[in-house]
Amino acid sequence: MTKTTLTTLLLLTIGLFGFSQPNFDKEKLDNYFKVLEENNKFMGSVAVAKNGKVIYTKAVGYSDLENNVKATNQSKYRIGSISKPFTAVMIFKAIEENKLELDQTIDKWFPTIKNANHITVAHLLGHRSGIHSYTSGENYLSWNTQAKTEEEMLEIIENGGSDFRPDSIAKYSNSNYLLLSYILEKTYSKTYSELLEEQITKPVGLIDTYVFGEINTANNECKSYRYSNSKSWTLEAETDYTIPLGAGAITSSPTDLTRFANALFGGKLLKTESLEQMMSMEDGYGMGLFQFPFYDHLGYGHTGGIDGFKSVFSHFPEDSISYAFTSNGSNYNINNISIAILSTVYDKPYEIPEFTTYEVSSDDLDKYLGVYASEEIALKITITKEENTLIAQGTGQPKLPLEATNKDVFEFHQAGAKFQFNPSDHTMILFQGGGQIEFKKE
Repeated sequence: MTKTTLTTLLLLTIGLFGFSQPNFDKEKLDNYFKVLEENNKFMGSVAVAKNGKVIYTKAVGYSDLENNVKATNQSKYRIGSISKPFTAVMIFKAIEENKLELDQTIDKWFPTIKNANHITVAHLLGHRSGIHSYTSGENYLSWNTQAKTEEEMLEIIENGGSDFRPDSIAKYSNSNYLLLSYILEKTYSKTYSELLEEQITKPVGLIDTYVFGEINTANNECKSYRYSNSKSWTLEAETDYTIPLGAGAITSSPTDLTRFANALFGGKLLKTESLEQMMSMEDGYGMGLFQFPFYDHLGYGHTGGIDGFKSVFSHFPEDSISYAFTSNGSNYNINNISIAILSTVYDKPYEIPEFTTYEVSSDDLDKYLGVYASEEIALKITITKEENTLIAQGTGQPKLPLEATNKDVFEFHQAGAKFQFNPSDHTMILFQGGGQIEFKKE
């Protein structure tokens, strides 16, 4: 449910090495999360399973910072778009029961949506509908905490129009999976929450997975936070469940997500043909799943983000490995966390990060301020300040508070981005994703 900032990041690294029986270095991975926690980089929980058995769990940070409640392995988190694989599974179950068809057009249910008579269930599953994502609206964050009816959400989607001709390309849209949620409810005459329980959570034994309501900390549900310019965690607002529904309204835990992965890929939820269709990729999109390459291993799963929550789950079928992590506060590139977990699983090298701080005053920042442009990409980056914090903002993107880590060097750890300034020649170099781009102040 969230947007990528500055540049598109590789999900995981790719290499050339084969699988060997992992020497799981639990102590190193524990130390990795300890460093993240001590430096306010990550709050959340992790689980890793091998052959269906959980071999590692870890929880760091707070589930309720205001009341000083620490996170535990029983803590539950909103998982955002990881809800989509659950929705896709239920759609394929309906297809297996001959209640739906992949090539069925959606005009039966949504006749007023543009191109409805050309958009199929398959197009919604694979993000090939062209329907504009309602979460991309400029005023989305002004109403996402308010409950809305199906009619109100359909009006918002209809007003968003179409981004491209159906099935011409693929483009991620939360509207697709909200519509799939409504199709499920209409098909079975039951709520999405009831269907989730009947078709997935109860049969598989997922005890921590359900459609969320208002966050209830007494039920081990986590609040979510963002790391603010004041160098502290700030409580995030709560999206109402009616807004994302099957696109992002599920609460779960890492252990439950590994159970879901094991059940899905173990043939306990769908027929082989249905699972293969979910895993088949076109223009980088499966039907409810994405590919997760790591060295020469290939996993399938999804990422999620809603409010201050971020999450990842994936299953590597050839090695019977499942892993998941859920976060209610991150000030670090979550891609690096996935790499650390999988490097531990596959006995590959990785570094425990070192975080340094460099004291700057508000006056020190004045020499960096301005608009920077590059001949390499169209993106412009505006550098401003708020008190003694430097702020970077790409064209059409949110503001990013930067942390001073050395002389003329600032970082945004959530995206793995480093900004190195040279005030004397009015240039800045952006390092990210293994590459670098030079910008010059206009």
